[in-house]
Amino acid sequence: MSTTFEKALVRRPTIKDVAERAEVSLKTVSRVINDEPGVQSRTRERVQQAIAELGYQPDPSARSLRSAQPYALGLVYDNPNPYYVIAVQAGVLSVCRETGYGLQIHPCDSSSKKLAAELIELVQRSRLAGLVLAPPMSERNELITQLVAHGIRLVRIVSSAADPQDGSACVYVDDRDAAYEITEHLIQLGHSRIGFLWGGKSHGSSWERYKGYEDALREYGIQLDPALVVEGDYSFDDGFRGARRLLALPDRPTAIFGSNDEIAAGVLAAAKSSGMNVPYDLSIAGFEDSPFSKQSWPALTTAKQATEEIARHAARRLLREIREQEPHPAQPNEGFSPELVVRGSTAPPRPKA
Repeated sequence: MSTTFEKALVRRPTIKDVAERAEVSLKTVSRVINDEPGVQSRTRERVQQAIAELGYQPDPSARSLRSAQPYALGLVYDNPNPYYVIAVQAGVLSVCRETGYGLQIHPCDSSSKKLAAELIELVQRSRLAGLVLAPPMSERNELITQLVAHGIRLVRIVSSAADPQDGSACVYVDDRDAAYEITEHLIQLGHSRIGFLWGGKSHGSSWERYKGYEDALREYGIQLDPALVVEGDYSFDDGFRGARRLLALPDRPTAIFGSNDEIAAGVLAAAKSSGMNVPYDLSIAGFEDSPFSKQSWPALTTAKQATEEIARHAARRLLREIREQEPHPAQPNEGFSPELVVRGSTAPPRPKA
C-alpha cells in the first residue's frame, strides 16, 4: 500500500502533504508560507525543510480566492530591449517564488492616454497586491498619482542621480554617473570627437545618460558638437542608422557612445560594413552589459547594470509596503550605480597622418 509521500511523488504535493511530513497543523504550514510571526524557529525550519523536500509550491490564485489578501504581483513594462525585459522579469519572479506570490506580466503602451484606467482594471480584475513599474511608466508622474489615488501599492524603477525623495517607493539607478565614466574613459584614451546615440526620449535613462556624456565633455573642456548627437531608440537598427549618419560626416567621430548595448552593437555592425577596424579606426562603447556586449567581436566596453538585482530589490520593497499595510515614504529608497567595464572595443585613436 502506497504512503502519502509516495503518492506525492506522482502528483503535485499539497499543503496537507507538507503538514504531514513536518508533523504540524495545516494552520502552522500556512503561517510559515505567509511569513507570519509567532512560529517557533525549530518548527519553521521543519516546515521549510518539508516544503523543499516535497517541492511544494503554493498556488497564488487559490490563496487569493481563500483570503481577502491577494497573493500576486504585477510587472508593467514597455521597452524594446528584450534583454532588459527578460532580466527584470527574472528578478521579480525570483522574489515571487521565494515568497509564494504569483506574477502577472503586463506589457503595455506607455504613451496610451488610457493607461491609468488599464492598470487600475488589471489590478482589480486579477486581484493583484501591487505593481512593479519599469521605465518609462515609472517616470510618468500623472500616472503614479492616479494609481496611488486608487489605493494601488507600487514600487518604481527609475533613472536618477540621487534618491528622488518624492514620497513614493522606488529603486533608482545612477545612469548619469556611469555615462560620465564611459565618456571620461574615451576622453582619457585621447578621443575628443565622441558621438552620442540616444535611446528613446520617453525614458528617463536616455536623458540621464546624455547628461553624463554632456557633463564629461564640459568638465574636460571639450565643446559639444550637436552634429555628433543623434536621436533614436534603444534598438540595434537605430544604432546602425545613427552610426552610418555619424560616419558620413566630413569630420567623423573617432569614438561613439551608444545609450545601450543594442545600439552599440548596431554601431559595430555599421563600422564593419564600412570596412573600419574597431577599435583602432573607431572606438565603441555601450551601456547595461547585456549579452550583446559580451557576444560582439570585439566585446564592447560598457557599464555593468545589475538589472536582475535591481528588479529583485524593487519586488522586495513592494512586498514590504504591502505587508506593512501603510505606506512609509520616509524609508530610504535603494540606489544602484552601474560600473564601467573596459573591453576590446575601445582604444586610443589612430594618430593623424
